[in-house]
Amino acid sequence: MEREVRTIVYDDSLKLEAYYLRGIAQPFPNHFHEHYVMGLVESGKRHLCCGEKEYIVSKGDILLFHPYENHSCIQKSEESFEYRGLNIPKQTILDLMEDLVGERRLLKLSDHVITDVEIACIFRSFHEMILQKEKDFAKEEKLLMLFSNLLEKCEEDVWENVPECRVEVEKACKYMEENFSRHIRLEEICQHVGLSKSTLLRAFTKEKGIAPYQYFETIRINRAKMLLEQGAAPMEAAMKTGFADQSHFTKYFIQFIGVAPGVYRRIFGK
Repeated sequence: MEREVRTIVYDDSLKLEAYYLRGIAQPFPNHFHEHYVMGLVESGKRHLCCGEKEYIVSKGDILLFHPYENHSCIQKSEESFEYRGLNIPKQTILDLMEDLVGERRLLKLSDHVITDVEIACIFRSFHEMILQKEKDFAKEEKLLMLFSNLLEKCEEDVWENVPECRVEVEKACKYMEENFSRHIRLEEICQHVGLSKSTLLRAFTKEKGIAPYQYFETIRINRAKMLLEQGAAPMEAAMKTGFADQSHFTKYFIQFIGVAPGVYRRIFGK
């Protein structure tokens, strides 16, 4: 029998809780939470009851529960159950909705179980950031992207009036290019260009084809490449381009370039 894994991490900056379960066979009796719950089934199969509805949930299914919504589930297969979950307080949802739609209101979810590959991919990436205790604004950006897509799934016309904001997008690009060597937050960029987080995120992604944090990391990596080509040590390149430490730098460098910084320096260094 697979060893059980139960991990839980609270993110103080985003005010939410992430938990990870693997190898869990126990049934969960009828219960409710005082917060919103969003989860992703990674493997296994369960029989879920929520209110008067019943579901068979399996790999790729996204589970959604409002506060005080009764639900229960039991195992339906011998395959190990693996599950990622988020516990999100109502106050955090109110803050998110204000950022996204300019209105402090609670989220009304259309169903308890949805299947959406893009939302699942964003959820998994964001969840892993919480478990790894990452601090960059990529984490906040990913949370906004997650709920932007969820809103679009639940309220089809919610983004129909988002402006293009090309001038503000270019201003955001310039700001990131001028501040790549220090830690900046998404809120800081929004204040600089005069846009809400949601509007900047959607307008930027539409205009540039990538999200703001990806753009920011690309700038950093390109500057680091130049330093390595000039003979700088990986540690020096990491510090001068604003990475928290060399391991963080190496992780992103390999993701973007395909080889470690030291290897790149040996190949291209002058």
